[in-house]
Amino acid sequence: MEQIDFDKMDGLVPGVVQDARTGEVLMLGFLNAASYAKTLETGFVTFWSRTRQKLWMKGETSGNRLRVLSVATDCDHDTLLFRVEVEGDGLVCHEGTVSCFTRPIAITEQAEVAHG
Repeated sequence: MEQIDFDKMDGLVPGVVQDARTGEVLMLGFLNAASYAKTLETGFVTFWSRTRQKLWMKGETSGNRLRVLSVATDCDHDTLLFRVEVEGDGLVCHEGTVSCFTRPIAITEQAEVAHG
């Protein structure tokens, strides 16, 4: 099993959640060693809530739990990618949308040229 580097970001790693069927990125959360272990134990993505300072299983109250189908780490071992099947009505975001990434940001032509 791959070792995850929880030391780089003060005990946390980002966890990207992707719908295994559609490929859509649903959300990003943070995990510590305990939430990662809980995720592996239960088969459902469990994050570390930075605001509440406690573990929380995504969907534990809404029913939109994230069943892990696969998990991978990046080349630096400091970010996780969860491919999931969403249970419930599929609305992962607390604002009632499928994905948390619903707010487009306009990119100026000058920015496109500078970074393109």
